[in-house]
Amino acid sequence: MKNRLTLNIAAGMLLGVIAGYVCHTSLSDPATVKAVAGYFSIVTDIFLRLIKMIIAPLVFATLVSGLAGMDSGQDVGRIGLRSVGWFVCASLLSLSLGLVLANLLQPGAGLHLVENAGEVSTGLNTSALNVKDVITHAFPTSLMDAMARNDILQILVFSVLLGLALSALKRDERVMVVIKAIDGMVPVMLRLTNYVMRAAPLGVFGAIASAVTLRGVDVLYTYGKLIGSFYLGLALLWLILTGIGYVFLGRRVGTLLKAVREPAMIAFSTASSEAAYPRLTEQLEKFGVDKKVVGFTLPLGYAFNLDGSMMYQAFAAIFIAQAFGVDMPVSQQIFMLLVLMLSSKGMASVPRGSVVVVAAVAPMFHLPAAGVAMVLAIDQILDMGRTMTNVIGNSVATAVIAKWEGRRQSEPDDASLFDQAEVGAK
Repeated sequence: MKNRLTLNIAAGMLLGVIAGYVCHTSLSDPATVKAVAGYFSIVTDIFLRLIKMIIAPLVFATLVSGLAGMDSGQDVGRIGLRSVGWFVCASLLSLSLGLVLANLLQPGAGLHLVENAGEVSTGLNTSALNVKDVITHAFPTSLMDAMARNDILQILVFSVLLGLALSALKRDERVMVVIKAIDGMVPVMLRLTNYVMRAAPLGVFGAIASAVTLRGVDVLYTYGKLIGSFYLGLALLWLILTGIGYVFLGRRVGTLLKAVREPAMIAFSTASSEAAYPRLTEQLEKFGVDKKVVGFTLPLGYAFNLDGSMMYQAFAAIFIAQAFGVDMPVSQQIFMLLVLMLSSKGMASVPRGSVVVVAAVAPMFHLPAAGVAMVLAIDQILDMGRTMTNVIGNSVATAVIAKWEGRRQSEPDDASLFDQAEVGAK
């Protein structure tokens, strides 16, 4: 059943490319092309709405259930510190790799573009990326409001506080009723996820067909060097993440990648991390990661561990500098890397966050807004790869944190790899 769904998603992607190409080449009127693309996107919009419908209750239920079952607040603090430490290191790795490859491959060199004298508008809202708003935004004024907007970071903060409160009072019989009710929500939400995932091939078909109808495949040639360089960088990042995962998980890292193949494909084809979240939660638990770690680390990773987005920001910024002939010494590039590192931590709640971060940081380094608008033309293609990478990065991170914690469900075939005594000794 699992393999059939994966094949159906792949078939949906292929049929989407074919249908989109036929529409793009056979329709000449721009208004008609846009209308047809809109019709294709209807099924994708419905699929994404169904996904968003289950995101908030799924994050809430899994996180609160996991935290309520922990022995103490020290467990939460330890997992949190390890998770954040991993996320910071992974972000620096992704940004640095993007910076190095962009300088080596020179995707923007030779374009010799000149910024127009007029003001160029990217249509992006960069005002949300400032220290004050990023910090205050993490704390919700209303749980219902946070759930209505699917704001994972705010749901995370509330769920952590509620989970800690329930854990502290779980000896009270009245509180146990609440804990059992929330525990009961988890399998229900996972079953609902299975129902929604049956529509994934249709959602994937609509997303690909709509994008190709609007842009065509010619865009691959126009921006071929940037797209090729970026995806080469992502492939190297996948290898590095897999290698790091192998250090901690051994040969089971291959099983992990196979387990998350389906949510990764959904993320790639829809360019939506949210679309992959419910299935990713389920697959990580099936792989054997304790639901307590999945429920805490995965939402935290969705807010702070965006490996593909980190690499994209470095690539996009250097590409713009090369395309417009902006001289950026190595020292300035390193400083920009640190600025991107800090700025990106507020991107989770911002629409098209990766591009917005680049647009917000660009003026500081004298990068023209026309360059940001230029990158926007192929953002959908780049977004597919970086979103898939975010899913892979968070999968590896969650599994490794679980290994550190020794919180693996016992499995006969790999019990030796996650020996509790070995973990405790370390």
